[in-house]
Amino acid sequence: MAKEIILYNLADHVTEEEFRDYVANDKGPLIESLPSVKKYTLVKITKSPTGEIPYKYMGIVDITSVDDFLQKDAQLQKYQDFRVKFQTMVSDLQIQFAEDIY
Repeated sequence: MAKEIILYNLADHVTEEEFRDYVANDKGPLIESLPSVKKYTLVKITKSPTGEIPYKYMGIVDITSVDDFLQKDAQLQKYQDFRVKFQTMVSDLQIQFAEDIY
């Protein structure tokens, strides 16, 4: 299965409470409503064996295909509007696409 993996930290001006509210009421429902999305999971990274945590948040989006997501869903106006707001709330944003091998 194809996946979009998003790694990031919160911007300095965003509290964790604000972000959790945003995810529950805006981000989560929007991502899950996209036709190519099969499942959306957001985790907060709390511990690392090395003690270093370069990214505190990781979103994992199971998608039908990278092409479906990028060429269709990512072009929707509601997704574009989401991206504008989301980018003001985060820092150190990294986006990768992957596929299951096991």
